[in-house]
Amino acid sequence: MKKIINTLAMFLLIISVGNAQSITKDAILGEWLSQEKDGKVLIFKQGEKYFGKVIWGKATGRKDEKNPDASLRHRDIIGSTILKDFVFKGKAWEDGSVYDPNNGKTYSCNMKLKSIDELEIRGFIGFSLLGRTTVWTKVK
Repeated sequence: MKKIINTLAMFLLIISVGNAQSITKDAILGEWLSQEKDGKVLIFKQGEKYFGKVIWGKATGRKDEKNPDASLRHRDIIGSTILKDFVFKGKAWEDGSVYDPNNGKTYSCNMKLKSIDELEIRGFIGFSLLGRTTVWTKVK
């Protein structure tokens, strides 16, 4: 009887660990407020990749004037996708990019949760030691 209980407990532990990983994988989904509190980004999933679209900003009607692609300079910042192609790798979302509409540049980027309500976003050139980190807050 003791052996059956131990086996059942181990089985339940394995199932709960598997479920925890799938929950963690999508933990970044939802709305996030920028560190400066001047913009809100909706992080969503397409297939197995994660993206983020600007859904609100203090400067309504602001155009993407600094975009290196002249054909995109007339578009609104609100509605544009600034986080692209992130893949979940265990504890972080990696191999993506972040577009900074303030300077028109796109950076390599990794993201990880500092807590359930704080998302650390690290944009960089080359490797992550040469970059900048910002922390976004989950909108409840």
